[in-house]
Amino acid sequence: MTRTREWIYAWLLIAPAMILLVLFTHYPAVANLWHSFLSTPKGSRPAVWVGADNYVQLVEDPIFWQALQNNLWYALGTIPVSIAIALLMAVWVHGKIAGRGLLRLAYFTPTMLPMIAVANIWMFFYTPEYGLLEQVTKGLGFASHNWLGSKSPALASLMVVTVWKEAGFFMIFYLAALQSMSPSLAEAAAIEGASRWYFFRRITFPLLMPVTLFVLVNAVINAFRLVDHIVVMTRGGPDNATALLLYYIYEIGFRFWDSAYAAALTMVLLAILGLTALFQFFVLERRTHYQ
Repeated sequence: MTRTREWIYAWLLIAPAMILLVLFTHYPAVANLWHSFLSTPKGSRPAVWVGADNYVQLVEDPIFWQALQNNLWYALGTIPVSIAIALLMAVWVHGKIAGRGLLRLAYFTPTMLPMIAVANIWMFFYTPEYGLLEQVTKGLGFASHNWLGSKSPALASLMVVTVWKEAGFFMIFYLAALQSMSPSLAEAAAIEGASRWYFFRRITFPLLMPVTLFVLVNAVINAFRLVDHIVVMTRGGPDNATALLLYYIYEIGFRFWDSAYAAALTMVLLAILGLTALFQFFVLERRTHYQ
């Protein structure tokens, strides 16, 4: 009887979380999969079963492949840089330096700003002829450049904005992990004559791997869910150079009102994130040391 009562208490405790998880995560995913095999309802015409037609259209869609390629380059350009800068900032402000409280605040400030506000700030930086970046480059003798209006630097310009905003957020997790480490580790390494680089490479960084894995999961998710900056800064242009996958789904679903095709695109995005999560937890997790 006691065992049964414990099971009842346990299920009652996790029931609210399970209900919310099913309603707002699992059910929408299953419903989206179902809708991806239907046509888009138009007026009085209901949705009908079309099988894999939406996925065939997806394979033949050049803009989808362009958005997917842009997203992969965007992820490769922002995730490693953001994590590396966050780690460097955390190590720096963890040390005994003057004004480290102000430095921590300065590094974390971009994270607290709304994404729309961040996009508008950087729009001012990138404005041709009059923007802050243009004034600096002119002062150094470089020619004027349309950073967001030219196809080649537009995506890289978005990457800079993302790194600027996310590095401070990731820094907080690394800083908390550094502060939780026992100072006796550094003292023992100093007694043994280990250099600071050797101590960081062989002791500090391996102990930070759980945090790195957590940060990596968040960075991957953020890299595939960017919409706000694109809507404000480029709207996917020029010539789809900055169209990322989620923004393309947003356009298909809410601008062209093709919900069935948007559902098929969403399933591709979910598959990419799912495979990435499986790799992170079943491959990287095995190389992670937990204290």
